[in-house]
Amino acid sequence: MLLRLRHNQRFMVTATLLLVIVVFAVAGPLLPGRGDPFRSVGGLYDHPSLRLPLGTDNFGHDVLTQLMFGIRTSLLIGIVASLIATLIGVAIGTVAGFRGGFLEELLMGVTNVFIAIPAIVILILLSVALTTRSVLTMMLVIGAVSWPWTARAVRAQSSSLRTREHVDIARLSGERTVRLILFEIIPYMLSYVTMAFVLQLAGALLAEAALSLLGLGAANTVSLGIMLFWALLWESVRTGALWAFVPPVLLLTMIVFLLLVLHSSLDEFFNPRLRRGGARRPRIAVIAGPVPVAPVDLVGDRDTVSGALP
Repeated sequence: MLLRLRHNQRFMVTATLLLVIVVFAVAGPLLPGRGDPFRSVGGLYDHPSLRLPLGTDNFGHDVLTQLMFGIRTSLLIGIVASLIATLIGVAIGTVAGFRGGFLEELLMGVTNVFIAIPAIVILILLSVALTTRSVLTMMLVIGAVSWPWTARAVRAQSSSLRTREHVDIARLSGERTVRLILFEIIPYMLSYVTMAFVLQLAGALLAEAALSLLGLGAANTVSLGIMLFWALLWESVRTGALWAFVPPVLLLTMIVFLLLVLHSSLDEFFNPRLRRGGARRPRIAVIAGPVPVAPVDLVGDRDTVSGALP
């Protein structure tokens, strides 16, 4: 499996770029002079220089150092929130699709209620209702809102898998419902669950940025969304301090775009119909030499060759 992924150029390029960004976020703060994102190193929107490659923000903080910590915080929130959303969606969707009946209608009814209400509205209401907003709170809030579409998709997969032969054999052998779901249903959906997690991660990053832009982000921390919030609040674009606004926008856009490309490459890998080259075309046999042709009786077959003669 890993060997086949290595031959997928889009996957390798995308995974490499994402790995570079993760290393930048994890190892960057360990460098000398990059350990404190809130240390003032200059004035208001100092221009980039050799000492400060990306200048300073509105508080005089090093923008490059803030980017390192901001990416790490955003990825941490996104990964944990997407894990929570994926687990909730898989659990609800699998149980609903496998059991069917009234339980399926009840779970899908709750799911439809969450889908009918825009997720951003629920996120804003939950964030406003909380007295304190931390990184953990952001993880829980985003994860608790982002699961409905995963539940609906997994429910369809589970409903299809419950009629397979291996499930019937396990049921006849006396396996209980929990073991049937854990060992006969979920393992056959791991490819889809993996791709759903990637999409959840992209959505969680955008949700964190949206909440932070509205001033509902985590307090006493740095994330890409919080950097954009302060840059817009202190009018960095109007004053020409683009180094405080453009880098977080570009990195957030790049990460989300790479995650979408990663999802597409994984879909191409797991689905043979989408692999490069498509289905093999049938080969046309080439016959060397003249092809023998059966003689045609033009007189006897005149009705079929040229129509009936008068």
